[in-house]
Amino acid sequence: MSILASINPLYSVSGFLVGALVGLTGVGGGSLMTPLLVLVFGIHATTAVGTDLLYAAATKTVGTAVHGASGTVDWGIVGRLAAGSVPATILTLLLLSRFEKATGASNHVITVVLGVALIATAVAILFRRIILDFFKTRVGEMSPRRTTILTMVLGAVLGILVSLSSVGAGAIGVTVLLILYPNLPAGKLVGSDIAHAVPLTLIAGIGHWLIGSVDLHLLLSLLVGSIPGIIIGSLIASHIPDRVLRPILASTLALVGGKLVF
Repeated sequence: MSILASINPLYSVSGFLVGALVGLTGVGGGSLMTPLLVLVFGIHATTAVGTDLLYAAATKTVGTAVHGASGTVDWGIVGRLAAGSVPATILTLLLLSRFEKATGASNHVITVVLGVALIATAVAILFRRIILDFFKTRVGEMSPRRTTILTMVLGAVLGILVSLSSVGAGAIGVTVLLILYPNLPAGKLVGSDIAHAVPLTLIAGIGHWLIGSVDLHLLLSLLVGSIPGIIIGSLIASHIPDRVLRPILASTLALVGGKLVF
């Protein structure tokens, strides 16, 4: 009874809506959930990010199980990404904790980084094809060594971004992976990105929990709504054209990102 009493229906409805949108678009929940918690519900940015990271870890574990069973995960890519993201995440959280103790201004830093990450995500969603074509004509075939190093660098960048904003592992990560691995099927890169997001968001979420920026009641309320939302969104995804959803989602993220930054 105490667990049920801790569930806030408004947060559960928000979790359902975000889950449905994630199922429809494939874009990570952090791009949608974190700004919603900050701007609509007035939740402290550090708490919104920390809670959303554990929320993402839980939901993407399910996605990883599905992709793993389907054989659409390249564990080599996951390992290279993690080699960069895990140390970057730990270092970022240590610096964030010290910065908060010294200045108390981590909320402002996270809000600005969140806004910038949302704008970058919007660009990656809206102009993905243009970006990919640009690099395809100019970069050409890369050596395995260079690809490995750049994959680890991407992991490190995602570790920093996700630790500070809970945003970036989805649209940005997949777009860069498509540039680095043009010969691999897109489905395998998406599956690999989702699999990498599990340890990334889990480590970052635990770090935020240790810092004290996770609301477990909020987390439970979000998960109650998001799980059925993701299932329903995934089922009806094929009935709504991507050309309709992509501009709407990208425009929303750009507007929200601009509001947070400015």
